[in-house]
Amino acid sequence: MSSLYRWNIDAGDWDASARSAAAVTVADSWLLEEGLTTRLDLHRERFLTSAAELGDVAELAVAWDAFAPLMPAAGRWFPRVDLLSDGELTLSLRPAPAREETVVAWLMPEPDPRQMPRRKGPELELLGELRAQAREHGAGEAVLSDGQGHLIEGAYSSLLWWEGERLCAVPDEAPALPGITRRLVLEIAAEDGIEVRHALPAPSDLAGNEVWLVGSLHGIRAVSKWAGDGLPTGAPVRAPAWQQRLDQLQG
Repeated sequence: MSSLYRWNIDAGDWDASARSAAAVTVADSWLLEEGLTTRLDLHRERFLTSAAELGDVAELAVAWDAFAPLMPAAGRWFPRVDLLSDGELTLSLRPAPAREETVVAWLMPEPDPRQMPRRKGPELELLGELRAQAREHGAGEAVLSDGQGHLIEGAYSSLLWWEGERLCAVPDEAPALPGITRRLVLEIAAEDGIEVRHALPAPSDLAGNEVWLVGSLHGIRAVSKWAGDGLPTGAPVRAPAWQQRLDQLQG
């Protein structure tokens, strides 16, 4: 069962709260399994960096560092912190669904409609609508593209793919969310001396290759099928071992 908390500045603590109608301006979420999470410090950094575009983050940093006692020590959870348009800060403790190892992907035919793709929060509702469209096509994730047909990322995931022994990713400066799981996968590649190529691919560039849509909730999901587009998929031969490497980062 989900729980919602609000940061009480006067008390310097989190209080149980009702859901606010204010808009989300910045958000971040992460997977919590049996009291363990993967590089929560990177989620904190991303959240505070985005919030700093809107104002002072000193109080937000205090609040973030104070929610540890609320984190469940057992079970699988997907907490989320939201900075709202009225200045309130909320924390949602949500049960997490079971991990998915593969996903059917749908290439959205229209260009990416987002206005702030590099900030998580203000367009979560829009992304939810895009994923709902993907479900109508029998897919679990929508893959977004720019006006030239180059692929950018999933609605809730970063895009990675393999070309032979080379791992590929969209450029760091692309109009995409700075994904934490993407960053960790690229760090593992660097540790192992894996060549990495940065590019914005056309759909045909992914044909027959092992393609991953990665994120904090599910880790690495290998694309098992491209809904309605007839693109061949590559076997997910690397995904299980790389997911194990990610799991080893939990602490």
